[in-house]
Amino acid sequence: METTAARTLQHFPCAQCGADLAFAPGTDRLVCPYCGAENEVAPMEGTVAERDFRAALAALAGQHETIEAITAKCTNCGAETTLPPNVTADFCAFCGAPLVLQGASTRLMKPEGVLPFKITEAEAKEAFRKWIAGLWFAPNALKAQAKTQRRLAGLYIPHWTFDARTETGYTGRRGEWYYTTETYTTTENGKPVTRTRQVRHTRWYPASGHVTNTFDDLLVTASTTLPEVWRPKITPEEWPALVPYRDDYLAGFRTEHYTVELEQGFEIAQGLMQPAIDTSIRHDIGGDEQQILHKATTYEDVTFKHILIPVWLATYRFKEKPYRFAINARTGEVHGERPWSAVKIALTVLAVLLIIVGIAVLAQGSR
Repeated sequence: METTAARTLQHFPCAQCGADLAFAPGTDRLVCPYCGAENEVAPMEGTVAERDFRAALAALAGQHETIEAITAKCTNCGAETTLPPNVTADFCAFCGAPLVLQGASTRLMKPEGVLPFKITEAEAKEAFRKWIAGLWFAPNALKAQAKTQRRLAGLYIPHWTFDARTETGYTGRRGEWYYTTETYTTTENGKPVTRTRQVRHTRWYPASGHVTNTFDDLLVTASTTLPEVWRPKITPEEWPALVPYRDDYLAGFRTEHYTVELEQGFEIAQGLMQPAIDTSIRHDIGGDEQQILHKATTYEDVTFKHILIPVWLATYRFKEKPYRFAINARTGEVHGERPWSAVKIALTVLAVLLIIVGIAVLAQGSR
């Protein structure tokens, strides 16, 4: 495998004023936040490359192309991220705790691809406000606070994708239904009556065979910091937007360091493959019911990509308690934690009880 020296993440100074340029979501340009100067991100030729999985495992001791990054680790939640250029202290995007750059250098496997930010910060804030406005039983003060939500943190979340062909041998049983007529006695109008009914049974036969499955771009999040339901997902419509990695797309944003290593990621991917493999086995067994007694799977032609998916994150405090929310920076989908209004819930319960009592009183009066 080709070997290159470790590379550090680049800064992109503005040619007019010298400030650091930042990638503008939804565009192909770097923009200066101070003077407005723009710099186009030159497209790279080719597609996002697939890497041979087993060759990469054998080469992880320094053979795979890497980047070198200065990361900051949150002592509260354990998240490891890079900070924007020239920033030495900030707040953790995941939990809101103070974050101080330690100065430690970490060598990371270089990503093959990036899904650039598409949703701007202003659009993300508006999505958050609409999400808050649509919450049932949310305190009124929370909705008022949402209008003054502070700056969001734009963050790239690391992911692995895996391609593989699986070969699975199995043994099991095929169940075929048959029916018998059963006579039984029941009571109708106070008298015993004899009836018949069809009863289903299953006759089992041994089965064995071999199935082949193909998996393409099976997505595994390479981080456990966000709750699983919040983690950004790539829809089929978004895959064509994946571009070869360039430092330009990361300008002005943070990047989380992967904590799920490549081999561990493939173990997770193997678990995700099992339902499809089982479906193939059951289809191969046939019949009306199937039982899988034993299976053995080998994984061939395994390749992977290390890619980055964007998300907007923020932590807000309500009555001194922190709440987190995340916005998919490609689709605008919002997930988050929220407080509940005990007063609104109590009033709703009381109103429902009054309605029930009212209906009962009307029903009693109509008799």
